Amino acid sequence: MRTRTALLLSTLLGLAPAAALAHHGWSGYDASQVLNLTGTIRDAGYEHPHGYVKLETPDKTWLVVLAPPSRMENRGLPREMLKAGTKASVVGYPNRSDPGEMRAERITIGDKTTELR
Repeated sequence: MRTRTALLLSTLLGLAPAAALAHHGWSGYDASQVLNLTGTIRDAGYEHPHGYVKLETPDKTWLVVLAPPSRMENRGLPREMLKAGTKASVVGYPNRSDPGEMRAERITIGDKTTELR
């Protein structure tokens, strides 16, 4: 029984770093540089730990990190609003190390603005 417990414990401890990397902290984004982007959603994910959209702007396609799905749903941003081909505007902060990624504070689709934080 001890061997089984030790094996389980070592497996769980081995997975902890992967979980920590999957849910990165917000310190990786530069809140001193506010981005206002408008474009077309090309892809979207409504999954944990955070949803995302790939937003095509005139300059490039951005990976926009959104809130967790439960928060988006509670604030009136269901999965259906993030369809490919939909026009969207986002306000947020650039990633400090990935120039193609940003964290969104709010997203506007049509005449509906959703606060994400």
